[in-house]
Amino acid sequence: SFPGGRRDPADGDAVATALRETREELGGAVAATSVWGQLRTLPDRHGMTVAPVVANLGPLEALTLNPNPDEVEEVFTLPLAHLLREENQGYTHFRTASSYGYTLPVFLNGPHKVWGLTAIVTELTLELLVPGRY
Repeated sequence: SFPGGRRDPADGDAVATALRETREELGGAVAATSVWGQLRTLPDRHGMTVAPVVANLGPLEALTLNPNPDEVEEVFTLPLAHLLREENQGYTHFRTASSYGYTLPVFLNGPHKVWGLTAIVTELTLELLVPGRY
């Protein structure tokens, strides 16, 4: 999943929360000027509201991350080209006890299957960054 967490009273807005959480979880400082914007808010499975923030972190090779082992087990990336290949895109259908429930995107064939809220945010980001290709 992406860095994230609850808004602290000292956080001015969702962007401030995202920048703080990224710093706390990944040990990397992201400048507010790197933020491209905020996607629409989404509900998570616990009824909380998630406010995804999109930022340009620059070239991966230039990133120096120091993940917090209490919060982060592993860090991995997927190239944009990988995410855009149809063979790496799919959907998972969930059922409720009595009928069809809902469908969520899933991204396959990387180091891990990307699903759930992380896949939804990834899909929204792809729709924004490469309209017509995704």
